[in-house]
Amino acid sequence: MKIVDLKCAIIGTSPVVRIVTDEGISGFAQAETWKPYLKPHILAFREALIGEDPTLVERVMLKIRQRGGFKPWGSAVSVIEMALWDVAGKAAGLPVHRLLGGKIRDRVRVYNGSIRFPFAGHRPEDYADDIAKMMALPEGFSIIKQPIGFHSAMKREVPDFYYGEPKASPFHGALDRGAVTEKGLRHMVDCVAAMKEVTGDKVGLALDCGPGWMLGDAIRLVRLLEPYNLMWAEDLLSGDYTPWVNAGLYRDLTNSTTTPIHTGEQIYLRQNFKELIETHAVRVVGPDPADVGGIAELKWIAEHADLHGITMAPHGTANGLLGLAALIQVSATLPNNFIAFEYTTGDPDWWYDIVDGLPSPIVRNGMIEVPDRPGMGVELVPERARRYLSEDDSTFFD
Repeated sequence: MKIVDLKCAIIGTSPVVRIVTDEGISGFAQAETWKPYLKPHILAFREALIGEDPTLVERVMLKIRQRGGFKPWGSAVSVIEMALWDVAGKAAGLPVHRLLGGKIRDRVRVYNGSIRFPFAGHRPEDYADDIAKMMALPEGFSIIKQPIGFHSAMKREVPDFYYGEPKASPFHGALDRGAVTEKGLRHMVDCVAAMKEVTGDKVGLALDCGPGWMLGDAIRLVRLLEPYNLMWAEDLLSGDYTPWVNAGLYRDLTNSTTTPIHTGEQIYLRQNFKELIETHAVRVVGPDPADVGGIAELKWIAEHADLHGITMAPHGTANGLLGLAALIQVSATLPNNFIAFEYTTGDPDWWYDIVDGLPSPIVRNGMIEVPDRPGMGVELVPERARRYLSEDDSTFFD
């Protein structure tokens, strides 16, 4: 089998890759939503892939892996990797999890991820109301993650939250950063306390906190949060779109507290997780398959983390339905340090009409059944998807 073409179309706002082979099998994958600017980056790999055997996934990846980078520039490599696995699974007539060593669980746990409600405000009672709504969702999530502090509008809408000035960057993930006031610190803790009053021990509560915290403030915060038994506090020092790791600072933070510290969504490749894992700089790592280099890369990181007693909660907020399928496949194979992955939904809603193979409902009691269909287990249906293609992408399914 040989690759004869690499195509990319923007469907909605998602770059979708199609690897075309000479045997009539195509593999599909989806980069993170809202990144249409990745299309030319993806297509730049076309000539490197033509003529390669897509079922030799690692051999193909060795040609292109060095051309990626931290989020969002690892996405192009990552989405190609996932499309290769889709081809390989279809060619073998097996689900991708079989090619990764086989599933060790029949259901995978997810947390709310891209399912969120608009906040009425950023007072403790607003957080309490929101967590109650989350707990009432039909998906029955057993873990809920809430955006707070620098990962929310709190930094702008709560007066005197911190001493810095919000950045004027037009890009999502602009690094607002600065020393937090005593008022801001107490406000954060009050909001967490209000949520825990609602959750009790019925669901696990995780916090998406930043990045943006100074180390000293982060230490004070996580120590104050210790009585609330959080699942984790995420991305306090770096994360989102910061193109660095800061393992040494994370180690200082982790060693200061019993609150589990989590990071990793922006990191590209296993090599950049090495220090985080081997120095026990965090308690939880969260690579995103659409940014880290793909699903095999994510599994390697999970195995290495497991050897060092570190747990795994993969990122995936905006990876769409094809990305959801990839997360299900790889998460089914991860060792028992796996906690849950971040649930991603179809955006816009018509995505549910153009993808076949997902269960209905998708999530039951916070879990998703692992499918045994070949490839990633879902199919993008050309007859339904064509209407959403631009004129420039009209030949995507031809």
